[in-house]
Amino acid sequence: MPSTQKQWTVGGTSGFDDLKLNDSAPIPELGDKDVLVKFHGASLNYRDLIILKGMYPFAQREGVVPASDGAGTVEAVGKHVHRFKKGDKVITLFNQAHLAGSLDGYSVTTGVGGTIDGALRQYGAYDEQGLVPMPSNLNFLEGASLTCAGLTAWNGLYGLESRKLMPGDWVLTQGTGGVSIFAVQFAKAAGAKVIATTSSKDKAEKLKSFGADEVINYKDDSNWGETAKKLTGGRGVQHILEVGGPNTMAQSLKAISIDGVISIIGFLGGAKGEKQPSFMDCLSNICTVRGVLVGSRMQFEEMNRAIEANNIKPVIDEKVFKLEEAKEAYQYMWDQKHFGKLCISIE
Repeated sequence: MPSTQKQWTVGGTSGFDDLKLNDSAPIPELGDKDVLVKFHGASLNYRDLIILKGMYPFAQREGVVPASDGAGTVEAVGKHVHRFKKGDKVITLFNQAHLAGSLDGYSVTTGVGGTIDGALRQYGAYDEQGLVPMPSNLNFLEGASLTCAGLTAWNGLYGLESRKLMPGDWVLTQGTGGVSIFAVQFAKAAGAKVIATTSSKDKAEKLKSFGADEVINYKDDSNWGETAKKLTGGRGVQHILEVGGPNTMAQSLKAISIDGVISIIGFLGGAKGEKQPSFMDCLSNICTVRGVLVGSRMQFEEMNRAIEANNIKPVIDEKVFKLEEAKEAYQYMWDQKHFGKLCISIE
């Protein structure tokens, strides 16, 4: 094993030029309960982009290795490690201390790629509790797509104990990013029906090929929330994964069913809307609106069992970047040229 590695770090928050590559960074030291992972794949999320633009609202530190999503093989283990052995295929957990149940004040600060060094490097050391086995039906790029987007979609559909996704439910997804496509796949595997929104005819056809029952072009139909509700026979949608933020929330509220759940997972449409819905809108629509920050290790393992059982294959963008091309990958994703998960191959 080499003594140094290639590694990217976040050197500031003024843009992608603050992403710095070190060709001779040290290999992390291994503690007694640590696992050394040789990364083979990573994937990017919107979160990685906005960290470098100073827009991320959660804990982060300067100099961190970016990217929460990494998959690889176990290269070595500490003397007290019992969950993994050399050669195992593993994936990083987003919040390293979020093992089960709800987040708390500490676990919310343990984000990989935010405060804990992430996957845009050749080797990483993690506590054995902060890794999960990779589904046996996936390759490393597919496995690396699960940490943030996959688990966020799973939590959005199954994370509220009193209102888990049920067969026959309607699910509404927005766009063709990683979370939205995972939600389509998980919902269809569960016997639910899916309405997807998108901005183009080509993307609409792709969404249908992944199982979407109905697709609405939001550029042609600015009142897509009411249209979605009509498509359910007026009953409304039971689960909405809200990725747009304030600029799409008003339409989501028009689409939601009584006792439906809107899971807010992002703000791709911007953090400020012209007219933001209020708490009274939740009351008048008799629905639950919840914020979701990825999910726990227990949920991750539950999701992976479902991925194996249903042979679900994550949708990976046709363009795969090399580790040395990470900065170009960030710009490619910022320009919204990707479809599904944007991945980086690591050698």
